[in-house]
Amino acid sequence: MMALPFYQRSHQHYDLSYRNKDLRTTVSHYQQDKKRSAIYTQGSTAYSTRSSAAHRQESEAFSQASASSYQQQASQAYSLGTAHSSLSSEVSRKAASAYDYGYSRGLTDSSLLLDDYSSKLSTKTKRAKHSLLSGEEKENLPSDYMVPVFSGRQVHVSGVTDTEEERIKEAAAYIAQRNLLASEEGIISSKQSKASKQSTASKQSQASKRSVESKQATSTFQQEETFEKKSRKVAIREKAEHLSLRKTLEETEAFHAKLNEDHLLHAPEFIIKPRSHTVWEKENVKLHCSVAGWPEPRVTWYKNQVPINVHANPGKYIIESRYGMHSLEINACDFEDTAQYRASAMNVKGELSAYASVVVKRYKGEFDETRFRAGASTMPLSFAVTPYGYASKFEIHFDDKFDVSFGREGETMSLGCRVVITPEIKHFQPEIQWYRNGEPVSPSKWVQTNWSGERATLTFSHLNKEDEGLYTIRVRMGDYYEQYSAYVFVRDADAEIEGAPAAPLDVVCLEANKDYIIISWKQPAVDGGSPILGYFIDKCEVGTDSWSQCNDTPVKFARFPVTGLIEGRSYIFRVRAVNKTGISLPSRVSEPVAALDPAEKARLKSRPSAPWTGQIIVTEEEPSEGIVPGPPRDLSVTEATRSYVVLSWKPPGQRGHEGIMYFVEKCEAGTENWQRVNTELPVKSPRFALFDLAEGKSYCFRVRCSNSAGVGEPSEATEVTVVGDKLDIPKAPGKIIPSRNTDTSVVVTWEESKDAKELVGYYIESSVVGSGKWEPCNNNPVKGSRFTCHGLVTGQSYIFRVRAVNAAGLSEYSQDSEAIEVKAAIAAPSPPYGITCLESCRDSMVLGWKQPDNTGGAEITGYYVNYREVIGGVPGKWREANIKAVSDEAYKISDLKENMVYQFQVAAMNIAGLGVPSAVSECFKCEEWTIAVPGPPQSLKYSEVRKDSLVLHWKPPVHSGRTPVTGYFVDMKEASAKDDQWRGLNKAAIKNIYLKVRGLKEGASYVFRVRAINQAGVGKPSDLAGPVVAETHPGTKEVVVHVDDDGVVSLNFECDQMSPKSEFMWSKDYVSTEDSPRLEVESKGNKTKITFKDLGMDDVGIYSCDVTDTDGIASSYLIDEEELKRLLALSQEHKFPVVPVKSELAVEILEKGEVRFWMQAEKLSGNAKVNYIFNEREIFEGPKYKMHIDRNTGIIEMFMDKLQDDDEGTYTFELHDGKATNHSTLVLIGDVYKKLQKEAEFQRQEWIRKQGPHFVEYLSWEVTGDCNVLLKCKVANIKKETHIVWYKDEREISVDEKHDFKDGICTLLITEFSKKDAGIYEVILKDDRGKDKSRLKLVDEAFKDLITEICKKIALSATDLKIQSTAEGIRLYSFVTYYLDDLKVNWSHNGTAIRYSDRVKSGVTGEQIWLQINEPTPNDKGKYVMELFDGKTGHQKTVDLSGQAFDEAFAEFQRLKQAAIAEKNRARVLGGLPDVVTIQEGKALNLTCNVWGDPSPEVSWLKNEKLLASDDHCNLKFEAGKTAYFTINGVTTSDSGKYGLVVKNKYGSETSDFTVSVFIPEEEARQAALEAQKGSKKAK
Repeated sequence: MMALPFYQRSHQHYDLSYRNKDLRTTVSHYQQDKKRSAIYTQGSTAYSTRSSAAHRQESEAFSQASASSYQQQASQAYSLGTAHSSLSSEVSRKAASAYDYGYSRGLTDSSLLLDDYSSKLSTKTKRAKHSLLSGEEKENLPSDYMVPVFSGRQVHVSGVTDTEEERIKEAAAYIAQRNLLASEEGIISSKQSKASKQSTASKQSQASKRSVESKQATSTFQQEETFEKKSRKVAIREKAEHLSLRKTLEETEAFHAKLNEDHLLHAPEFIIKPRSHTVWEKENVKLHCSVAGWPEPRVTWYKNQVPINVHANPGKYIIESRYGMHSLEINACDFEDTAQYRASAMNVKGELSAYASVVVKRYKGEFDETRFRAGASTMPLSFAVTPYGYASKFEIHFDDKFDVSFGREGETMSLGCRVVITPEIKHFQPEIQWYRNGEPVSPSKWVQTNWSGERATLTFSHLNKEDEGLYTIRVRMGDYYEQYSAYVFVRDADAEIEGAPAAPLDVVCLEANKDYIIISWKQPAVDGGSPILGYFIDKCEVGTDSWSQCNDTPVKFARFPVTGLIEGRSYIFRVRAVNKTGISLPSRVSEPVAALDPAEKARLKSRPSAPWTGQIIVTEEEPSEGIVPGPPRDLSVTEATRSYVVLSWKPPGQRGHEGIMYFVEKCEAGTENWQRVNTELPVKSPRFALFDLAEGKSYCFRVRCSNSAGVGEPSEATEVTVVGDKLDIPKAPGKIIPSRNTDTSVVVTWEESKDAKELVGYYIESSVVGSGKWEPCNNNPVKGSRFTCHGLVTGQSYIFRVRAVNAAGLSEYSQDSEAIEVKAAIAAPSPPYGITCLESCRDSMVLGWKQPDNTGGAEITGYYVNYREVIGGVPGKWREANIKAVSDEAYKISDLKENMVYQFQVAAMNIAGLGVPSAVSECFKCEEWTIAVPGPPQSLKYSEVRKDSLVLHWKPPVHSGRTPVTGYFVDMKEASAKDDQWRGLNKAAIKNIYLKVRGLKEGASYVFRVRAINQAGVGKPSDLAGPVVAETHPGTKEVVVHVDDDGVVSLNFECDQMSPKSEFMWSKDYVSTEDSPRLEVESKGNKTKITFKDLGMDDVGIYSCDVTDTDGIASSYLIDEEELKRLLALSQEHKFPVVPVKSELAVEILEKGEVRFWMQAEKLSGNAKVNYIFNEREIFEGPKYKMHIDRNTGIIEMFMDKLQDDDEGTYTFELHDGKATNHSTLVLIGDVYKKLQKEAEFQRQEWIRKQGPHFVEYLSWEVTGDCNVLLKCKVANIKKETHIVWYKDEREISVDEKHDFKDGICTLLITEFSKKDAGIYEVILKDDRGKDKSRLKLVDEAFKDLITEICKKIALSATDLKIQSTAEGIRLYSFVTYYLDDLKVNWSHNGTAIRYSDRVKSGVTGEQIWLQINEPTPNDKGKYVMELFDGKTGHQKTVDLSGQAFDEAFAEFQRLKQAAIAEKNRARVLGGLPDVVTIQEGKALNLTCNVWGDPSPEVSWLKNEKLLASDDHCNLKFEAGKTAYFTINGVTTSDSGKYGLVVKNKYGSETSDFTVSVFIPEEEARQAALEAQKGSKKAK
């Protein structure tokens, strides 16, 4: 009995279906007869047989490792198998389809050798063979754990075929493979044993080896010749065996569904991996790979780990998959295509990837730009060279930075900032890297990064709570880098059911093996108002959209082992929370994970299996002679919750050399009642998850090993385990302390939870004092004991609380913190900077500096200056220059020593205290300056920044030079521009200390400087102001002018971003208006306005409003002379109002010819009145005039039935509404009035016409798809008695059918329209109410237009040109709906018009338009175009008469031509012979027949199908090749019969038959008398 793996013997659901008696007998019959011809034919390409040469090579390989006797035996066995395999009979070929999935040459060998070696298998334990795992795979194996290897390189495929017939084949293939796995192992082992014994002898003589190999080859050829012939007995036996096997297969079909299909599949593997490429820009590149696996893997291409979407970039990528060869083509490569590309192959057994890099190079002129690429850093970090040498330092600034951001799940969000790098180096791009909570952010389907060359962005396509965190952008340039950070908060999406909890987050797979996958997640911060009862876990197999729930009851523990997975398949998971109200939205799905052991997964990733070679090599010992495994080791409970318990152990030390599986047993503590947990399926991995344990009860567990030799002893039992959560919920945090941070944020600190295990993080919540409503501050748990809560309302008081979270759940809330008001924290200012010497005298110096960047949240109250002497480069002690703080950013230091060198430092102060001193200044020498020009202006600042303008302010220079300052020059350049690109904004010096800069480019960054001028010249420029980005911030508002109802003019401004300390500061020409007697200022809340008491010329100027304690919020309004005039006029209008008019007085003609005068006011009150004036005389409502006012809409109307001659004149409507008045006038005089009067009369007549049947749409034509002409019109007001009559040229057209006026459409169809149909068509509609008519002229130009349209339709109906061969030549033709002579047909050949001749003709036959080419030659090859010209447009049809098309057509022409010649010249009988000749005996018979043929035919005569020769009685003659004579002298009855004339030449032959009947007169008379007698008898 053949040996089976233990799990096939033990599990009926898997294998007992194949253990029926008939099937065992049949399979055994095939294994025991080695001389029988094996039906092993070539199968599919995946399981191909080997050739005889391959057999011989393998025999030679065996001969080098074993003794000569064994060599001959093995060689003969292999040769025998080859002969049987290659010389199958017809019966074998018919049966081959039953074996092509499972039988190969390897199976042939094992079947033939089974009897020879099965008796020699040793009962002793075999020596361990070498492992099939590589060194790298062994390193990936867990400690003390070996992967059970059952079979070799073949993995049989089952369950993936489409038809039932193929599934039957798989069943037989599986039986054969299983038998081989159970028996061939011993064969290979025996071979190896003998090989080892003979190895020493084989090494002694190389010459001996060659001799043996030669003999072996000779023996092989002899064996092949021996089995060349097959006896009849063998053939009959094979036929019987085939029938028996077919019956067995039909019986086996019923059990096919019980196959374990997944065991027979195999994972993807790359036969050919994609190769990396380096290409030039604009070139195309194509990546290829070849993948094997079953089922056929699906290949996906990735670029930098992001799937490639061919629809997102049409034409950019072309992805093809044909016959296992997959390719990715990238068209017109550019720098953005430089990336790492990945081909991912996936099927149910796993996933495998192969990588290739594509580098795109650019070449432009002399400078090699291939080392530079916009959008990414293409140089090493240490490379900081510029075109002018090595850069000493890069300054990196961030403009337009992203701030703390708030989003919601499912929304999109983009973070970005402008990066300014100085000095700017062309083609040298920085390295941009994004981080979340300190971890690099990689592009994925959730997040994408972009670098445009000056702006870096991070875009979230679909926000999730997992995206919440601190985001940092780091910009590296050479060896220098800068970074900026801001927090991103993601709020929960709205629940589908109000009160349901928020979605869990961070679903990850902690552990995966063949039996289960452990999923973990984080609990949400929001429970929906009621405690979360637990969580549901869903799974989905990769490649499908079907989600299934993994647990029936909710689990509270945030980890769960998912079982019931199919080994080798990949899954994704999601989690949903549930409370008493409902179920939350699902979490973000996890990354895909395969149900594989870690060692198997490492093996698949490190090196895929070799492709199937057609031979099965079994690497395990004979299972029937294995060793019963010992007990597992180190059994322990690794995790215990109220829902499940996870066991882990190590494989036993004693287990033989085959795979083992495990049975888990449990018993309640204190008893010995052990129960097997996994009764149906053994465990494949040394880990197991147990469910359905009673919570609170105590259990012990143990494990047994099993293999084909039996079930081993149990392991030591675990310690008593109580079912419940081992991990405790953390304790509540303590000492919640909030502290001020900014106007919208508070820093919260706390004491961490004590003795917390596996802490995930903390959730912080805030509540407005007194509201009782708590809101989460974070939706992703944060670690540590400090968090900044953003998004708070300035000025509000908040309290905070914190709770901890781990896998067991959320802790209790901490105690509420003390209340804190949200406002910016006050701190000492930062150091001033930019200390410069503005003026120097013999004993004094004037210093200037810049205000600190950070004022500490309070106004700077003053500065303190220190100085020290520097002698010989050695600085002395610091001394105070001022005891009292100075308010300006400049100070004169007196009592200094002449020609002494000094250093200075400055410290700023606010109400929080004195800040840190500035950095030490440069060394300045105290000496008399002789500079006559003024010093640089001071304190440059900008305000009112908009997308195209800003206002620049400055203070006069401290040192004015020898003469007073007379004006200023302002310069500007882009921040990234070089110093030689400064440009002046004013050609003439301005005296103001401000300037509004216009014409800025939106989004550009600028810097400014100012120079003062006096009589001596222009001084040094000021320090730079900026950089500043020209953009209008969201929510920016402008000063608005307002004029009230009393005519009072005011300027109004509103600010939504004020702080509690903010104030409005109004100024005129940037000078405070606080004490102005002409203005009145009023501010309330976030609104302010200044009112002009008496607006006049003295009030012309720029009025600006600044908001203090904000980020530079300001706005201004210019009142110049024109604006002053406008405001004064507007004020006048408000004092003396008018009724606003929306539409002036107008007139229109109504349907019946009535006249309507109307106007519309914007609004009218209930007291509004209207006076109607005609020619300065008021008119009133009466028979002639009807008037109406709609006060809701403001419409004023006057109606007149018709216009008469005395109604010509001027019409005026005067409006009065309170104190507001207005009027509108319409003049109807002269031609204007006559035209209006005529239009009114026409409308009246039209109304009268429409009272009876009438035309809504007059007669028109259209060309139908059949190229016919359809005359149509649309009528209305039709009744049953209405008649319609058609006329052409005043002659009535008879219509067969009566029109039913369906849909109000009347039509007349004219088929095959031509010139005879030209004319004037008229249709009349009439009944007792009246009549109406419509006329259509189809003559002259109208007729030409119609013919053109018909020709166009005909041309469009033309079919594609076809090629037809005739006996005369080749014909090109096309069919049209019908042909019209007006349609011009032109033919061209290779772009040249065809000249028609006797050989080349064109014509039309019916609906066929053709071109005939007689006797075609190779010159007639080419492209033919038929152009149909409709009078306006040409329509072309093209055919290519070249290549194969010409060859085929020419060959057909030659054949038809020869056939025509043959038919023409064929021998034939033209006439002269009768069908029947009746002649009296003794008479002479003379027949003459005309024949024809070229060449002249041969003539022969037949009588009764036999050749007739000429003699004296029958004279046969043939003269001139045209006439044949037939003469019988004195016919007799023997001459009666069937005669034939046969004419024949080389083109054919023809036979003309006739019958000769000879009669005797006496016999005829006698016969006639007899017939008469018979007739009389019948009559009686």
